[in-house]
Amino acid sequence: MKITVQRSGGIAALTREWSVKAVTPADKSRWEPLIEACPWDAVPGRDANGGGNQPDRFMYSIRAGQHRATLPERAVTGPWRILVDNTRAAAEASRNKDGRR
Repeated sequence: MKITVQRSGGIAALTREWSVKAVTPADKSRWEPLIEACPWDAVPGRDANGGGNQPDRFMYSIRAGQHRATLPERAVTGPWRILVDNTRAAAEASRNKDGRR
């Protein structure tokens, strides 16, 4: 299973992407609870949490297996924040381990 977090927007309007692959049983047992904790069926619409896009704020596109969600920065809380932060940390650790920047 592949987990991908893409963050776009912000003041500089840059897009960053972090991905990890959960292939081994140990990887899957680590990632599946994080993925299942997210409320995929209750993803807020574009106008949730105080109105559509806000200038200079990030938008997050999150994919995990067959799950998809696009959330404004202010909605990335609780299990979403845990999944985003863990994906980013794992992807950056993998890049550093491979000698890439």
